[in-house]
Amino acid sequence: MNAPQFSPLSPQTSPDPVQAGKPGAARKPSRRVIPIAAAKPAGHNRTQKKRIAFQVGFFTLFILAPVLDLFRYDLVAGHAWLLGMEWRLGLDDFVAGRISALEAGSNVMFRLFVPILVGAAAFLWVSWKWGRLYCGWLCPHFSVVETINKLMQRASGKPSVWVREPLPPWKADGTPWRPDARWWAVVVPAAVFFAFLWSVVFLSYLLPPAEVYGNLFGGEFTRNQTIFLSAATVVLTMEFLFARHLFCRYACAVGLFQSLAWMSNRDAMVVGFQRKRAVDCASCLPDRQSACDAVCPMRLTPRNIKRLMFTCTQCAQCVEACEQSQRDNPQGPLLAWVSSEAARQNEAGFRSGKER
Repeated sequence: MNAPQFSPLSPQTSPDPVQAGKPGAARKPSRRVIPIAAAKPAGHNRTQKKRIAFQVGFFTLFILAPVLDLFRYDLVAGHAWLLGMEWRLGLDDFVAGRISALEAGSNVMFRLFVPILVGAAAFLWVSWKWGRLYCGWLCPHFSVVETINKLMQRASGKPSVWVREPLPPWKADGTPWRPDARWWAVVVPAAVFFAFLWSVVFLSYLLPPAEVYGNLFGGEFTRNQTIFLSAATVVLTMEFLFARHLFCRYACAVGLFQSLAWMSNRDAMVVGFQRKRAVDCASCLPDRQSACDAVCPMRLTPRNIKRLMFTCTQCAQCVEACEQSQRDNPQGPLLAWVSSEAARQNEAGFRSGKER
């Protein structure tokens, strides 16, 4: 005779040791047990793959936009191109006497200032709500920053020549790594390559791309083009080797306005930190080092108050590092994106902690 089968989701009964000897005693049902399997954090590695895809796509658009006449200003023709169409302000008709000053002013207003203001408003609204998403997810300069950072880290153990101490010799998942000086043979050529590429792309935004790339492949740049490319390549090479994230933090106007808009919104998305569980950070990496601090490309401390995260690019590398380092913690990671009331509570926790 087969033994009775019980489902783990159905109430099971067990004999009461006190009532077991009594005839007709009812058996009390035991508590329902639902088995829970350990799972990998849902966002593990997915966010970074998605972010890299956005970066690659936008960098490609940055290069091809002038080639496809999606956006550029042609100094030779004296007008801009937008989405494959000529974009003129209509001032030629005013100079020729075909339209009045009022019509010319109206053209400038609606063809120049209104589109700029609308675009800037939309851009700042995104920043007000989500922070410097453009920097961390789209900006071609920041893509180069991260690439050179990683190459330099492989060569010297530090993502920048200005970082005093080497990064921890462990990845966020606990696997060891060590720098190799041979990577310097890749760092410098990579910086020069990106600098020259940027110089050529910048030139194609100002001159007909067919002329620029025709001269490039033919090796016959004009005198002015040679001066521009040489100067721009030298300046950008120095910037990519020695500045990078410092330019993003202290000199980029686009980043500054995004940060100002973001700081004005207390409900904006921010990397939240569970301060009550701060003791778990002690087991993050060996020697009590922090994985989230090590991966930040802007050299910030992610577990800090929003005001001190002014230049955070919302790249979420710290969030992913925390997920990896706390993967065996049943309570999950300590860092996560939060917004609205959760963002306010996150800041309130810092203030109350400071008051104590």
